[in-house]
Amino acid sequence: MSMRYRLTCLTPLLVGDGRKLSPIDYMVWKDQVNVLDQWRIFRLLAKGPRLDGYLAQLKRADKLDFASWGGFAQNFAGRRIPFESPTYSAYWNRASGESLHIPTFAMGASGPYIPGTAIKGALRTGMVSANWKSGMLNDLAARMQGERVPRRLAEGPEEQALGNAGVSRMRLVNVADSAPVTHAGFKVYLLRVSTLQPRGGSYALGWKQIPRGAVDGSRPDDSTPIFAEMAPPGFAFEGDWWEKTFFTQPEIRRVVRWQESFDRSRIFEAANDYAARLLAAHKQYATWTGLDLLARQIDELEKRLADARQAGQCLLSLGWGGGLLSKSAWLDTSDPTYRQILQQVSIYGKATGANLPFPKTRRIVFLNNKPASLPGWAVLEVR
Repeated sequence: MSMRYRLTCLTPLLVGDGRKLSPIDYMVWKDQVNVLDQWRIFRLLAKGPRLDGYLAQLKRADKLDFASWGGFAQNFAGRRIPFESPTYSAYWNRASGESLHIPTFAMGASGPYIPGTAIKGALRTGMVSANWKSGMLNDLAARMQGERVPRRLAEGPEEQALGNAGVSRMRLVNVADSAPVTHAGFKVYLLRVSTLQPRGGSYALGWKQIPRGAVDGSRPDDSTPIFAEMAPPGFAFEGDWWEKTFFTQPEIRRVVRWQESFDRSRIFEAANDYAARLLAAHKQYATWTGLDLLARQIDELEKRLADARQAGQCLLSLGWGGGLLSKSAWLDTSDPTYRQILQQVSIYGKATGANLPFPKTRRIVFLNNKPASLPGWAVLEVR
């Protein structure tokens, strides 16, 4: 059965394909990112003596010298992406290093789009979480005790929760890539990484300053800025959605051991239950850090979740910036067994060993230069 889905952004959203704009691929001019059409520039400069100078600067520079090449920003920009706030130009001018590499939206020949795998992956996470059985975490911990840690540690729990590849409950639905859209409305947002710092038996807000630790929560301007191209709240993507009626036949359901009542509504219910627990974890974090604007936004997302339940829709956290929690089916990060598992993973070992909640960081979107939003929340409806 073929239908259409609509994904509407509730917070700034970036679903990328791993590509980034290098600071030598764009210039900041008039409070916007001007993405240079390098091939046009090469063809122009090849007609005269300036090509060698331009290539030499590309090779050694962190960003292009506006005094020498600023005319390209005006005349050879393939597209122009405005900053969410004009104040961010000053932060960009002071910044250096990785923060100047701007992750961009997934884009094909016809324009940016949402990959269907991003939507189905978020739904799958909710389904695994909803069908997590007691003892599965202990089984994972036992598998970590061997001499060689399995490469696909989560494969076993996923099959237990959803069924193996042949009878997985997620086979009921297929999600196509969205139709391409124009870049009109996209903006370059400023994000900073918040962190928890121990203070007087409680926690205090800090902002990450790469690579020098963190600065006090009252000094966000001294932390490392991150810039990203994102779709704004209210922006919508649409695409095709299929539900396989083959799996609705009673005899087929008996063979694959699916419940008679299993349908799209069960998938959406699982996604909404997962979203409720994820928002509760973020709300606790906002309380610890005293980020009042963020707490207010989470309250609004919880109200939107209640509306989605009534309307047969679901809330999803997807794309770039959501961190470990938005990709993990297990949300009780204080569980001793869970922390024991992560301590054996090099990237998380030190963080879980500290006497602090895990994870202690969040990427926070700044709106009008205030820490106000989580990235990547959207509402999904099928029509």
